[in-house]
Amino acid sequence: MSGIVVVGSANIDQVFRVERIPSPGETVLSHGLSTALGGKGQNQAVAAARAGAETTFIGAVGTDSFGEMVRAGLSKDSIGVSQLRTSAKPTGTALIAVDGTGENTIIVEPGANSDLTALTSADAAVISAASALVMQLEIPLDTVVEAARIAQAVGTRVILNAAPIDELPQALLDTLDVLIVNEHEAAELARDNGLAPELDGLGQRLLALVPMVIVTLGSQGASLHRVGADEVVVPAHRVTAVDATGAGDTFCGAFAAGVVEGMREDDALRFAVAAASISVESHGAVPSIPLRDAIETRAKESAL
Repeated sequence: MSGIVVVGSANIDQVFRVERIPSPGETVLSHGLSTALGGKGQNQAVAAARAGAETTFIGAVGTDSFGEMVRAGLSKDSIGVSQLRTSAKPTGTALIAVDGTGENTIIVEPGANSDLTALTSADAAVISAASALVMQLEIPLDTVVEAARIAQAVGTRVILNAAPIDELPQALLDTLDVLIVNEHEAAELARDNGLAPELDGLGQRLLALVPMVIVTLGSQGASLHRVGADEVVVPAHRVTAVDATGAGDTFCGAFAAGVVEGMREDDALRFAVAAASISVESHGAVPSIPLRDAIETRAKESAL
């Protein structure tokens, strides 16, 4: 087994720069609009590839120009696209508002992503040959469960970034090796499963569901929780954030790349935090994802 396969969404992001995120019923003027590659699946695949992992992407795009942009972008990062299917629906699109502090709000139209169903025998073969399967929740949940079962059956490590958060069926939880969530997602998952949602000790409580939990903490870094081991907390790097779009996805892809490479999980966590810290310093999702050399440099700086 080798490399990473990402089963997930591929979008085109339409990013509006605003002074502040509008409140309900409020209109604000944008002072800039950009179009870039995005979608949690595509982001994580690019992050894994740029972090040094051999990566294949399983997803769906439309026949439109946005679909062509996705194919070209993935190929540019040497990501395998043999299993990228074409849908009659338009390529997924995200409308993103980013304020002056780098915070954002996102609305996603799934489009072709909703047609990523009924994995083929070729899809199964790619998943089975990988060292790790990375998924999110911007595609049909049944497909996520199906892919996870295929991976579990052959010993491929299953990593789920449970975002956007949804109620996770037991059939999916039973397949997971690693669950990655932010604090909000962790609290929602705890409530859904009858666990106390308070933030203190939340990562440890989620170990009742899966053997390893990572909670991303935004500007505070990330914490790692494993059954039978002490909590590991890696603080965030001090940076000037301009756009948090895709930072969590950068973290997920970099962590998966580190684990597949053979890093200890603690070291993969530090590697991922370093990658995410670089991504918030630039605008856009895919455009802000760093290359391996930059991640290593940032990680070494934090160790000094």
